[in-house]
Amino acid sequence: MERVVMLPQGLVVSCQALPDEPLHSSFIMSKLALAAYEGGAVGIRANTKEDIEAIKTEVPLPVIGIVKRDYEGSDVFITATSKEVDELIESGCEVIALDATKQKRPKETLEELVTYIRKHAPNVEIMADISTVEEAVNADKLGFDYVGTTLRGYTSYTKGHILFEDDFAFLKEVLDKVNAKVIAEGNVITPEMYQTVSNLGVYCTVVGGAITRPKQITERFVQAAKDQS
Repeated sequence: MERVVMLPQGLVVSCQALPDEPLHSSFIMSKLALAAYEGGAVGIRANTKEDIEAIKTEVPLPVIGIVKRDYEGSDVFITATSKEVDELIESGCEVIALDATKQKRPKETLEELVTYIRKHAPNVEIMADISTVEEAVNADKLGFDYVGTTLRGYTSYTKGHILFEDDFAFLKEVLDKVNAKVIAEGNVITPEMYQTVSNLGVYCTVVGGAITRPKQITERFVQAAKDQS
């Protein structure tokens, strides 16, 4: 049976705050999601079962769910094992996103996690967070519904690379190489950049820090002033 497409096309707003950040609170994340909804977002990306459940009490939007958790001996931290998958299934999120990079995993293989999700949550879609074209192609072969550029620049072998370098050459190649719906995510920080990636043909775009992390936004303003002095 063909799965129902959960995400509309448009802007997805990432509402996340880690424990060391000022806005860390499921209540605050739910209100950020509400503000994003009222501003026209078509979906939310959120971290932890608790935040997702709080967000779902405030907005009727589909949620891309993740659980960030560190494991010793592995750099994979986004929905790394079936433990995190189970938490996300319980949260009721419509899409589960997981690290789909080639880095050493703490437990199950990527293919095993995809199979696990398809078996235990057949109506939930799956998003691959990738950092290279090779990883995007592999995720496409494994049957991911969405391929996102989330981890570009965050793996050891892509450090220093950003999504918009060379006029979005990386994003263009991903779009050319995969059949899955492509999600632009990572350093899309202005409305102009959002319009650019939309025109390239991505299915939707996730914007986080530029909208929901006032500390980072403030730092950019302060740094800009220092650069001019």
